[in-house]
Amino acid sequence: MPRFAANISHLFRELPYPERFRAAAKAGFAGVEVLYPYEHPAKETHRGLLANGLELVLINAPPPNYTGGTPGYAAIPGGEERFRSDMRRTLRFAGEIKPGFIHVMAGYDLGPEAFETFVQNLQWLADQAPAQRFTIEPLNPVAQPGYFLNDYQLAEDVLTAVVRDNVGLQFDSFHAQMIHADAAGIWERFGASAFHAQIGAAPSRSEPGPGPIDFPALFAAIDASGYTGWVSAEYTPSRANTDETLDWMSWS
Repeated sequence: MPRFAANISHLFRELPYPERFRAAAKAGFAGVEVLYPYEHPAKETHRGLLANGLELVLINAPPPNYTGGTPGYAAIPGGEERFRSDMRRTLRFAGEIKPGFIHVMAGYDLGPEAFETFVQNLQWLADQAPAQRFTIEPLNPVAQPGYFLNDYQLAEDVLTAVVRDNVGLQFDSFHAQMIHADAAGIWERFGASAFHAQIGAAPSRSEPGPGPIDFPALFAAIDASGYTGWVSAEYTPSRANTDETLDWMSWS
């Protein structure tokens, strides 16, 4: 059975941020993701985790750019200094809340230099924080047009070029289905590179159930592959009460 986590940036949004931790734990989750925890004091996040016995699985980076200008995303040629500045901020924040993974956003550039820029920035980052694990995630062009990392084979090529043990793949059933029309097949091909997994239906990005993805079969494939990491619910609930969308937790 997969270890399920809740992305509380998407789930339990009917509740104030501090109460989402308790709701996630009560629903049976042992871990949570917070995409952009920078909006809240680190102590508030830490308190929510500690009080409810939860592990912080993942955050996104870079943090919001409050000073204006283009954020230093990892695949933007010419943006290396901004990227390093943003990631130093991220690492300082991560030092306070201790996420298992930091998802490094590639950014929006499809030029020929983007691949090399992404690889070099990831290598720099991995070497700056060798004890921290980082993920990269392909995002589908319908939801994120122009995003550099838009294919799972491209992600595998990036990881092959990066050659760092603390950088791995982030699998997402919604994006995998939207990009390749076969989420389970993508897991079979690339799951060995996965540090982290996320789930959501396609094309709705609602809770598992609607659409073409056979989630019981996907969960079985994840278990059969020997993957022991987290499987995080990252979807937009179709109901106002998140608890009413959690039937899928009993399918594995």
